[in-house]
Amino acid sequence: MERRQVTAFIPVRGGSKSIPLKNIREFCGKPLVYWNISALQAAGLVDKIVVATDSDDIEATVRSFGFDKVEIYRRSAENASDTASTESVMLEYIEAANLSEETVFMLVQATSPLTQTIHFQEALQLYSEGNYDSLLTCVVNKRFFWNKNGTPRNYDYMNRPRRQNFDGELMENGAFYINTVKNILQSGNRLSGKIGIYEMPEYTAIEIDEPDDWTMLENLMRKHVLKTQPVTKVKLFLTDVDGVLTDGGMYYSETGDELKKFNTRDGMGFHLLREAGIKTGIITTENTQIVERRAAKLKVDYVYQGKNTGGKLQTAMEICRKEGITLAEAAYIGDDINCYDLLCNVGMAACPADAVEKIKTIPNIKILRKKGGEGVVREFIEIILGN
Repeated sequence: MERRQVTAFIPVRGGSKSIPLKNIREFCGKPLVYWNISALQAAGLVDKIVVATDSDDIEATVRSFGFDKVEIYRRSAENASDTASTESVMLEYIEAANLSEETVFMLVQATSPLTQTIHFQEALQLYSEGNYDSLLTCVVNKRFFWNKNGTPRNYDYMNRPRRQNFDGELMENGAFYINTVKNILQSGNRLSGKIGIYEMPEYTAIEIDEPDDWTMLENLMRKHVLKTQPVTKVKLFLTDVDGVLTDGGMYYSETGDELKKFNTRDGMGFHLLREAGIKTGIITTENTQIVERRAAKLKVDYVYQGKNTGGKLQTAMEICRKEGITLAEAAYIGDDINCYDLLCNVGMAACPADAVEKIKTIPNIKILRKKGGEGVVREFIEIILGN
């Protein structure tokens, strides 16, 4: 079945009362709205990101990010008031943009900044299987609840369960919602029909509403998303070719044959990874026999050349599935914008010193000392191996 277009919609108004202009207030070093936009930009299944705002300051801030999927929609003053519902601005935009009824419409809340690309990707994949009309995100809440009349709501107090044995309840965390334009127009609601649930990690339970939420979420962001320490164990090492294993130059012989210059120290790095039991892979959009021969000499486990549906992130996810691991157990080094989504999602990400500026802005990426083709892959491998 042909994949439907996916529009992510982020409503951010300028009139927040509890935290003025909270959507562009600095959160862990970036404006709050940046985190969801960045995660969506890296999601291969998302085609367009619409930021609906009534604020010049918010518009200017969002445009400064330079993300190519982003469009600004200036919402009406009526639908940016304290009493306006989120559904009202959704419907306003759908009508103004004349969206196809088949468009998959994903409402994303900027006040849930811990949502990561992998969450959007997995939820959209679940929705695409066609078992649900709409979908929302939840977390498991293992608290014991009571009614006002002194009766327990979700457990037997005479047989109090241990937390680890308690199933708990699913709690809506407000991170994002998925539906089709057709369903939204018919129901006037973000949810309708048979509703599916995408379960998110427990640490994503809190939304930013009050100043205390801000402090708690920044701590959770640093702990769970902006991890400064390497993953416990890298089980898969992936690399780009041009600008990483090579200097990015294009060399031609007198007969017109294309040549590439590789660094022998990088070759020894692959040998060290193999000795450590770490699988290796090359993912490149180019398709040349030179890379194939180099990969064979290095005894690389996986080689993917050419443009693949879903991009490098999908290719890496496919390799992880074959290995029975997660992206958190993978390391990747890349240098250009076609590496962006994969670098945002692996457990360890790195780039050469001469990578493009957008790559260097990825949170927690290791910007290495060497340039592409100068042994930068070996430099990254030594960090992974702790040498």
